[in-house]
Amino acid sequence: MIRAPLPVTVVTGFLGAGKTTLLGNLLRDAAPRRLAVVVNEFGEISIDGALLRQHQRGAEVEIHDVAQGLLAYADDTDFVPLMLQLASRRALIDHVLIETSGLALPTAVMERLQDPLLAEHFVLDATLAVVDTPLLLTGDFDAGSDLATHGAGREKSTAGLFDLQLANADIVVLNKIDRLERRALLDAETQIRTRAPGVRFIELARQARLDPRLTLGLKLHEPGAGNHGYRYAPVRGMPAGETRPLGDHRRLDGHRHSGLAPHRHGVATHKHFHEHDPGWQSFTLSCADPLDAVVLSQALTAIAGSEPLIRVKGYAGIKGAANRLLIQGVRTRIETVWQNSADPAPPEAPTEPLTEVNLPAADGTQLVFIGYHAVRSRIAEQLATLTGRHWS
Repeated sequence: MIRAPLPVTVVTGFLGAGKTTLLGNLLRDAAPRRLAVVVNEFGEISIDGALLRQHQRGAEVEIHDVAQGLLAYADDTDFVPLMLQLASRRALIDHVLIETSGLALPTAVMERLQDPLLAEHFVLDATLAVVDTPLLLTGDFDAGSDLATHGAGREKSTAGLFDLQLANADIVVLNKIDRLERRALLDAETQIRTRAPGVRFIELARQARLDPRLTLGLKLHEPGAGNHGYRYAPVRGMPAGETRPLGDHRRLDGHRHSGLAPHRHGVATHKHFHEHDPGWQSFTLSCADPLDAVVLSQALTAIAGSEPLIRVKGYAGIKGAANRLLIQGVRTRIETVWQNSADPAPPEAPTEPLTEVNLPAADGTQLVFIGYHAVRSRIAEQLATLTGRHWS
């Protein structure tokens, strides 16, 4: 029996946009689909993969980490074998989700999917670009902004990369909108339409949640797919060949679509393989001693304000706490939650233990720092001074 190609959704977006949180919510909400998720991170260890494993539904969700480098780019030898491995288990998988690094373009994956080795097994379903809406509204992705110009060549590496991610997306997801008013949302949508007029749909994600019907089974790249051809992909328990129509999805998200004619992603338009800028640095710093949560958060905020850092993420061992603290930082915005919890971490240690997840290190603190010409030794020295603990 000839099986239909596996649909693939590519999730792109700049560092800290909320791609992993959005995917985690999707994994929880997309049952009964059987999903395979490929996570690519720019760094030495995989924090995002560990986060997503908290949302695994037994054998119905499988997570594959690809650390270091840029997935599917010219010198990557991991992507094709991994995808062929997934293709060999076609009967057990309904959909593949690929989260690219925050410093990558989705076009590399889109191009590789059309490789003769993969084209018969996979079909691009849609490409989503996740956007940190508050940063967009404050102009942090504009050429000449502090974010774009803090360091030689950074303008090209931030504003330019951000715009290329948008330009190669079918759908832009405006994330982190929970505290934004309607006027701000309209401003954000206008900016997206100006920067990337070819984007077909703009969706809103409150608390990093997007309805699976706006994400999976869209079939935007199949022959004959139209502007409003949103349909569910087949799932278990449904008659063979049957799909469920989405209906008018405008009732779900409450905002507008441009009515633009559909654009196509093809080999001819996606030959570009983005050259990684060597100015971007990623490194991991570890501390074996238990830390004070408030002191650590203040230290990271201070360092992010003085050093060319974009992203900080990882887990911290806290004095008197049964669980580690999840650190998620974008620029000087440092957020913390207790491991495996959706609640913000209070200054004091928690009293109720939470379920442990499979993390890169069992104890202590391990943080990943990503920045433009960021200097590892200098940041380690500042952390040691501000926390009173040794970092290496």
